[in-house]
Amino acid sequence: MEKLKSFDKLVEQLKKLPSVGTKSAERMAYSILNWDEEDIKDFAIALEDVKKKIHKCPVCGIFTEHDKCEICSSHTRDTTKLMVVCNQKDALAFENAEAFDGLYHVLGGVLSIQNGVSYEDLAIDSLIERVQEGVIKEIILATEPTIDGETTAQFIARLLEKFNVSISRLGYGLPMGGHLDYADSLTLSKSLEGRTKIK
Repeated sequence: MEKLKSFDKLVEQLKKLPSVGTKSAERMAYSILNWDEEDIKDFAIALEDVKKKIHKCPVCGIFTEHDKCEICSSHTRDTTKLMVVCNQKDALAFENAEAFDGLYHVLGGVLSIQNGVSYEDLAIDSLIERVQEGVIKEIILATEPTIDGETTAQFIARLLEKFNVSISRLGYGLPMGGHLDYADSLTLSKSLEGRTKIK
C-alpha cells in the first residue's frame, strides 16, 4: 500500500501530545482526514493563535492573553499571601475549588536530578525577587507530594529563611505521589487548611 508521507508526518506531530501513542495518533489523523477544508483552517488558526496570543504572566508565570494575568491584575486578592505551585494546572485546581484568595507563583516544574531539571530551569529567582519587595507575609509551598516536589519545597524554604515571611507546606490530605490537578475540591481545601508551618 502507498506510503502517505503527509499522513505519517501528522501522526508524528500528534504523538507529541501527552498520553498519545501511535494508535491514538493514527485514529486522530484519520478523523482529521475526514474534516472539511473549513474545519482544517479553523484548527490551524486555533493552533497558531495559542502560540501567538498566549504567554506567561511576567509576574507569576500563569498563562494569559493580556499584559498581566487576571489574578495579578485583581484588586481583590490578598497580596500578602503567595502560593508557590509547580505549574498552571495546579493554580487552576485551587481557583476552581475557590479555596485560595492570594496570589500564585508558577515554578514551571520541580527540581529533578533524574530528569535534568536544575535551579536555573525553574522560576526561583523571580520568586525571591517578589519576596524581596516586602509585601508578601506568607508563602505556601504547594509543590506536588512527590519526592521531587518535597525536595523542591525544602530547597525553596531554605532560600527564603532569611526573609521575614511565614512559610508553610500543604497538609497531606493529598496522597504522596499524587498530582494536584487530579485532586477534588474538598481534598484541596482540606490540604490548604492543614498546611504545616516550615518557618
